[in-house]
Amino acid sequence: MTANRGTKLTVVGAGSVGSSLAYAALIRGSAHEVALYDIATAKVEAEVLDLAHGTPFTESSISGGDDIAVAEGSDVIVITAGAKQQPGQTRMDLLATNVRILDSLLPPLVERAPDATIVLVTNPVDVLTVVAQQITGLPSTRVFGSGTVLDTARLRWLLGRRLGVATSSVHAHIVGEHGDTEFPLWSSATIGPVPLLEWHAAVPITTDELDRIAVDVRDAAYKVIEGKGATNYAIGLSGARIVEGLLRDERAVLPVSTVLDDYRGISGVAMSVPSIVGASGPVPVEGTPFSAEEDAKLHASAEAIAGALAKLGAN
Repeated sequence: MTANRGTKLTVVGAGSVGSSLAYAALIRGSAHEVALYDIATAKVEAEVLDLAHGTPFTESSISGGDDIAVAEGSDVIVITAGAKQQPGQTRMDLLATNVRILDSLLPPLVERAPDATIVLVTNPVDVLTVVAQQITGLPSTRVFGSGTVLDTARLRWLLGRRLGVATSSVHAHIVGEHGDTEFPLWSSATIGPVPLLEWHAAVPITTDELDRIAVDVRDAAYKVIEGKGATNYAIGLSGARIVEGLLRDERAVLPVSTVLDDYRGISGVAMSVPSIVGASGPVPVEGTPFSAEEDAKLHASAEAIAGALAKLGAN
């Protein structure tokens, strides 16, 4: 891919996710300039140096350090900084610590890059997206979360492998919370132009098998964290993909997490629904079909997020 000239991406957090996202952005040419910021001086300087050694093979440049001034002039800022999810922890367990981190990070970032669009990756991403909007006062088109873009990629990979088709021909979305109440929109899922449940495979896929696939998607992060300590490569690629939608004004349909305003009767919580992602930020796709069961699951997911926000407000 050719990097967009004159575009700058800053990744906040040089841990496994942030470094993987910066690497993915470099090799994909997501932005012409990539900056990496972290308060851990030795860590961020080492990551920037390692990435810089590879730039003769890319069209993008890398800079960074422990001075927040590295974010100046950013078009997009992706925040990955936060407490690391440990084996057995849910994303919600990280909430209080990561709210404190956002409180300290966001004001100086907005001061340094007042025109940047901010993308939250730090978990629990839906709750933190609401918090980030409250801290910055920015509209939902300027601060939003990575949501279920990765979960959707996991779903498409599993379905493609099971049905023997390219993942690019699998059209299905995970929506709702990026967490334990997320769910797939089976009612509108297709393989190419064919509804998923009408796809004629050698061994037809059953609703029980689809339920198992949905559970595998939901619990995928726990399995990866148990085995290697963190998820990083796939979320790095997912984050780079979102950045490209913004910087290239692609108007790509991606299930990012935005603070909703009367979406199917839901307001004031951030959660993932199919959204058009372009230079002006994400806009939920009007008319996305939901079955009655899916609509009920969406509202249950919204209630779970609202409950976490309520507990946060009470502390």
